[in-house]
Amino acid sequence: MIITDTHTHLYSEAFDEDRHEAINRAIEQGISRFFIPAIDSTYTQKMLQLEKDYPKNIFLMMGLHPTHVKNDYQEELKHVEEMLSKRKFYAVGEVGIDLYWDKSTLKIQQEAFKYQIQLAKKHKLPIVIHCRDAFDEIFETLEGEKDDDLFGILHCFTGTLKQAHQALSYNMKLGIGGVATFKNGKIDQFLNQIDLKHIVLETDSPYLAPVPYRGKRNESSYLLKILEKLSHIYNISIEDIAEITTKNSKIIFGI
Repeated sequence: MIITDTHTHLYSEAFDEDRHEAINRAIEQGISRFFIPAIDSTYTQKMLQLEKDYPKNIFLMMGLHPTHVKNDYQEELKHVEEMLSKRKFYAVGEVGIDLYWDKSTLKIQQEAFKYQIQLAKKHKLPIVIHCRDAFDEIFETLEGEKDDDLFGILHCFTGTLKQAHQALSYNMKLGIGGVATFKNGKIDQFLNQIDLKHIVLETDSPYLAPVPYRGKRNESSYLLKILEKLSHIYNISIEDIAEITTKNSKIIFGI
């Protein structure tokens, strides 16, 4: 059984004490494909080192995270562009809009998001979208960029059924993680109305640990708890969920 974590920040400081142990715990459970989103240029070297340490398991993205779109965002976008032109990445991400922490940067977040969508199209890559308190703004940008070259994942999907269908209309798959296990997560109430061909699995570790680890550091091995929950929601085996969602990840990332 090959299981894919389509979104995990394994370079995070939260793993500095036991990074290799955490990765090996996941690999031992069959979780052998880890897709690594970028945040900003300060993490690039750690990401490259991870790939060097686990060349068969680690697949890197490149992008500027919306919460890191600051005054120097144009310099950061140059870094993204340069890295994409230098070597292989599997997605542009994570990118998007986050209005939970800071609404004052909306305009430059929108600019950075649009610019990175266009970079993804140029390089024929998927985008991996971060959306927090910003579905309308995300969809507005996607509407303006909608074409055959636009595709990717709406990471950490927490919206409504209507918003799920809107995301699918832009060639996005839905990244489903720990929120599906939360009592107040709500997506478990309608997820079985979304065909599994539109779903990929993720942890977003070290964030958003699933029940029963909620509130603790998340790690990729906990993806099994999300698999169990989806098996219950869709009423099919864990093995089938793993197979279908890994196939979906291969369609998106091309590997």
